[in-house]
Amino acid sequence: MKSLIILAAALNTSAYAWVSPKASYSSTSTELSMSTTSLGGLHGENSCFLPLEQVDEEHYAPRIVQIAGVYPGITKEELSAVTSSPPPEMGQWSYDFSDPDGPQMGTVALPGCNIVASCEDPAVIIGEHFALGVPLPDALKEPVDLLLLVDRAKKGFAERKFHVVDVPGEGVIIRGFETKAEIPEGSEILGRVAFVQVPWLPCMKKKKSGFMEDEQLY
Repeated sequence: MKSLIILAAALNTSAYAWVSPKASYSSTSTELSMSTTSLGGLHGENSCFLPLEQVDEEHYAPRIVQIAGVYPGITKEELSAVTSSPPPEMGQWSYDFSDPDGPQMGTVALPGCNIVASCEDPAVIIGEHFALGVPLPDALKEPVDLLLLVDRAKKGFAERKFHVVDVPGEGVIIRGFETKAEIPEGSEILGRVAFVQVPWLPCMKKKKSGFMEDEQLY
C-alpha cells in the first residue's frame, strides 16, 4: 500500500486502477515476497480461490468528487476552490490521494452512471433536505444530509433546473427557476445541480422484494 501511495504522489493527485505499483517496489520487498511463497497458497493453489469479481467494459465506477461545503452557508469562493479530475475509463476505477490540507471539506464517491460521468466540472455540496424542500417522512425532525452533484461548467440558465446562484447581499442559494427573469439582477450562476442522492433511513419504507421474510424488520 505504501508503494502505491508513493506512485500516486508522483502521478499528482489520482491513480487509475490499471496503474501498477510494481515500478516502486524495491529489491528488498521483492526478495521478501519470494521468501514467503512457501507459506500458504496463491490464488488457485490447493483449491483456494480469492473471491474475485471482474467488471466488464461497460462498467461505470463510482466517481470521486470533492465536497465544496454545506448549504445553507456555502460561499462562492468555497464552491470555486475545489478541483475536479476526469472520470475513470469504462471498466476501470480511480483512487484519490488528495491533499488533506486542500480547500475541499472531504471526498465522496458517487454511483457510477452516465449523469455523474458526463459532468464536466463536478463538485459536491451537502444540503439539508429542509432547506431544499425535499419531502421526507414526517418522523424525521432533524435535517437530513443530501448529496448534491453540481456541474460548475454549466453556468447558463436552463428552465426548471436547479441552479447554484450567488445573489448579491444574500449569498449562495440553490433554487429552480421557470424563467431567467426570476433571478435577481447582478446574480451569478455558479453551476447546475445534476444529481441528488438521498440516503435510506430506518423510518423509510423498504423496497418490496416479494418475499415475506425479507420485509420483516427484526
